[in-house]
Amino acid sequence: MARIALGLEYNGAAFCGWQSQPGGGAVQDAVEAALAQIAGEKVTVTAAGRTDAGVHALAQVAHFDCGAERPQSAWVRGVNALLPPNVAVLWAQTVAEDFHARFSAVERCYSYLLLNSAVRPALFYSQLGWFHQPLDVGAMRDSAKILLGKHDFSAFRAAECRARTPEKELHKIEIVRRQNLILFEFYADAFLHHMVRNIVGCLVYVGSGRCPAQWLGEVLESRDRSRAAPTFSAAGLYLSGVRYHPKWRIADFNRNMLLFP
Repeated sequence: MARIALGLEYNGAAFCGWQSQPGGGAVQDAVEAALAQIAGEKVTVTAAGRTDAGVHALAQVAHFDCGAERPQSAWVRGVNALLPPNVAVLWAQTVAEDFHARFSAVERCYSYLLLNSAVRPALFYSQLGWFHQPLDVGAMRDSAKILLGKHDFSAFRAAECRARTPEKELHKIEIVRRQNLILFEFYADAFLHHMVRNIVGCLVYVGSGRCPAQWLGEVLESRDRSRAAPTFSAAGLYLSGVRYHPKWRIADFNRNMLLFP
């Protein structure tokens, strides 16, 4: 049995999320079905991040075990020929048998792309978040600094989150504006369910002047989900980077620049 790692890109608008569901309709279902045809056997795929319904990926990493010998190109071009057009394998490589796409990851990056315009988007409605009032990027940057470091992020955690602990470490937050587009980038060891979308919602409250910058610290310290802003739309959220220890020989896989040059 060989263990194969894959880099994946997908538009999550038409899927119920990454995680396989009894009725189908998940990204995992589509990937496993295509891989099984190439492998000639049932395949189970494990991903670095279990993205929600409507969430996209520029840099998902996954792995699977397979007894069939195939050239690397079969796991890329061959699988892509069998996948729906909104999912693509970007690369494939054989890895050590103890590599794990999820548990071996040391850092993940999620990006949120927000249209800040009086008029809602149409052409890219499923790929952008949207807020109609002017946003102060400087205020949002100042507020975001409060979240850096290791904290209990219970105030930004969905009720259905199954993480063993609410403590996560946010390494870096970047907020960049290009005309009427705002890009948020969050780097952490791991994330809670809806954590990024709930933080973006709170930052929008600050940027619009509804709440002062220090309010975000009060929300964080409260550990109370009801104190935070509503969960922001899934449409603008992308899993855009996954980093591993060099011993796994997987190059840092980060495609943020493709999203926001």
